[in-house]
Amino acid sequence: MLGRLLVRYLRPAWPLLLAVVVFQLAQSIASLQLPTLNADIIDKGVVVGDIDYIWRTGGVMLAVSLVQVVCAIVAVYFGSRLAMAMGRDLRGALFHRVVAFSQREVGQFGAPSLITRNTNDVQQVQMLVQMSATVMVSAPMLAIGGVIMAIRQDAGLAWLMVVAIPVLLIIVGLIVVRMVPAFTQMQARIDRVNQVIREQLTGIRVVRAFVREDQEHARFERASTDVMDTALRAGNLMALMFPAVMLVMNVSSVAVIWFGAFQVQNNGVEIGTLFAFLNYLMQILMGVMMATFMFVMIPRAAVCANRIGEVLDTDPSVEAPADPVSAPAGRGRVEFDAVAFTYPGAEEAVLHDLTFTVEPGTTTAVIGSTGSGKTTLVGLIARLFDVTAGAVRIDGEDVRRLDPDDLWQRIGLVPQRAFLFAGTVASNLRYGDTDASDEDLWRALELAQARDFVEALPEGLDAPIAQGGTNVSGGQRQRLAIARALVKRPELYIFDDSFSALDLRTDAALRRALDTHLPEATRIVVAQRVSTVQGADQIIVLDHGRMVGRGTHDELLETSETYREIVESQLAAEEAA
Repeated sequence: MLGRLLVRYLRPAWPLLLAVVVFQLAQSIASLQLPTLNADIIDKGVVVGDIDYIWRTGGVMLAVSLVQVVCAIVAVYFGSRLAMAMGRDLRGALFHRVVAFSQREVGQFGAPSLITRNTNDVQQVQMLVQMSATVMVSAPMLAIGGVIMAIRQDAGLAWLMVVAIPVLLIIVGLIVVRMVPAFTQMQARIDRVNQVIREQLTGIRVVRAFVREDQEHARFERASTDVMDTALRAGNLMALMFPAVMLVMNVSSVAVIWFGAFQVQNNGVEIGTLFAFLNYLMQILMGVMMATFMFVMIPRAAVCANRIGEVLDTDPSVEAPADPVSAPAGRGRVEFDAVAFTYPGAEEAVLHDLTFTVEPGTTTAVIGSTGSGKTTLVGLIARLFDVTAGAVRIDGEDVRRLDPDDLWQRIGLVPQRAFLFAGTVASNLRYGDTDASDEDLWRALELAQARDFVEALPEGLDAPIAQGGTNVSGGQRQRLAIARALVKRPELYIFDDSFSALDLRTDAALRRALDTHLPEATRIVVAQRVSTVQGADQIIVLDHGRMVGRGTHDELLETSETYREIVESQLAAEEAA
């Protein structure tokens, strides 16, 4: 998976990669020239004492060093740009994939894990690319070039390389194999830390209301300690690697000097040649050591790449059809034809054999006990997930055959949990229609019974809204969410328990405004309160995913025992009559 990601997302940046290789090659060639030049100075200076020659050769060495420095800087620059570009493309691909997910896929991965994969996991792969461009490209060049130059200097000592390099690779390989499970566990535990933080920040009011600060602190401490323990295990292995590499390098240096000294004594080799061989051996082992540093990063990056690949390879369960049809002309007629739905892995269906029709310009209410499938039912209309049996049609066309953008353009959905984005009142309302004028916004606010409190704000439409709408009350947040849907002016409105946060007076005023100003729009209202649904043209009563009643308020009082029980639990007998 790591290789696939690198090939896929580095392909557009091949000019940068080519530039990195060219400058790293130039840097390596310059590095390989220095030991030979230094050996020439030593041998020339010892044998002849030609100071001019030493100055000339030293000047060449200085020039070569400057070239090496410039090439290294340029290579690092292009390598950094390469890594940043890949990180940008990878995050963009993850974001677009996650946005296309249905509720099913989001629930499968979990929001904390998706956040970790788009931040920490991408960062690990990005760091690997950056280090590869600046280190891994030059390491093989130095190692291969060093071997060639060392053999040219003294083939008699080449056997030392044959011993040192395999020993070094074996040690590194054994350590890396043990590091992979630790890094796999580390990423999972980072997911857990993100989950705990997200829950505590989102539910801070609940935590304080139940005085659970100490318990939540302990829960976070446990999650954080788990990450620390895993990181320590990986760190201990990492710390073991570098002393092992240095041990091999130092033993190799001693061996070169020991065996080389006999050759110098027997006039088999010059002192400068011996030191050049030693320098080349160090360059070879240094290249191997740089590669080992990469090997430390590769296991964790590979784990992160697999996690990223899981997201990219997961196809959304709700996809656009291969040959989408245009939305048919109509006014928002909705049909449920023997609809059933089962969540993945569930033993029982959530909805069973639902068949009914919502006529254009009418209000259909859905009521039932908690867990009866009301939210799932309206989610099928908007294709938040697809039916497992039957069909949902809008104006005679199966929603699975419609282009999702066309479908969603015709629907104004107010979810059960109102969510506002960081910005202003106006920016949140214009999510419904980016071209809406201020007059359109005020009209929607008036219909949603929100104009009074927005006008009372010092900035009016430009009043700031915090992320999630946490700086306004629950009722205000709900009314702004309703106004956002009204700005869109769709053919079909879906209110998923959107009136529960409103008081009875505001609820009644809002429903009257909708009936008066939106008589042609089709409205589907999910509610818990009988007072919210009793004026609907049609009421659907759900019980454990089955439709146990359908009709008006008066008809259901006579025909549906479940509905009567709901009414009697909420209204006095006089009101029910």
